[in-house]
Amino acid sequence: MRPLKQSSFILASVGAALVAVAPAHAQEKDGWSGEGAFNAGYTTGNTETTDLGLGIDVARKAGLWKVELVADGEYGEQDGVESRNRYFFSGDVDRLLNEKLFSFGRASYEVDQFTGFDSRTFVGGGLGYHILDGEKRSWTVRGGPGVKIDEIKRTVVTDSTGAISVTPAETVTSVGAVARSEFGYQFNENVKLADETDILYGETSTQIENSIALTASVSKSFSARMSFNVRYDTNPADGFEDTDTALKVALVYGFGK
Repeated sequence: MRPLKQSSFILASVGAALVAVAPAHAQEKDGWSGEGAFNAGYTTGNTETTDLGLGIDVARKAGLWKVELVADGEYGEQDGVESRNRYFFSGDVDRLLNEKLFSFGRASYEVDQFTGFDSRTFVGGGLGYHILDGEKRSWTVRGGPGVKIDEIKRTVVTDSTGAISVTPAETVTSVGAVARSEFGYQFNENVKLADETDILYGETSTQIENSIALTASVSKSFSARMSFNVRYDTNPADGFEDTDTALKVALVYGFGK
């Protein structure tokens, strides 16, 4: 079974299991919310190029439950040659256990043509906690174990002496772990700051990503956003850098509550 199909199947199984054991839902209205963002940016690291991207983040709340789906894609060319090609999908199922504590199941799948990996897949779950949940400040953390599948590319590297080193392609499945921090600050009704950190641990390598974004409303539904993103890989494949950065400007359309 392919990694993406494995992720979808296991996430669906986790969600079904949680539903089966859940007590009655709290009295809360169902509702959809989310956003779509079109961005342009400048990237340094394994590639140096201007690129375009599209991101979608939708969520549905129903009582104690929340389901969130995220899709993100980026593509760029430099002098007519493809220089950026990345897409990412994730799904989360959260269930409140009390006012602050919640459980979650998660599956994610990433492809980036300009790294040493064909794809990275993670399936797992754990616990989360709402540290702050005020009108101005919010802070949520979560973490837990899972399974990480790394599809490693075949690489050919030539050193300064002309010697050629070949690393064959392989698939590495290992015990993994995920951790995430989401902090938000509302300056006023129109301007907000978001700072998100993700850690994805695996036997082959660990990815650490931080994104800080400032969003300003320009109308009821549309906002302008500027963000800076840093991605760090603890063990990149030969010939690839360990750090990528991206500065982006986006037009955001929001809907729902």
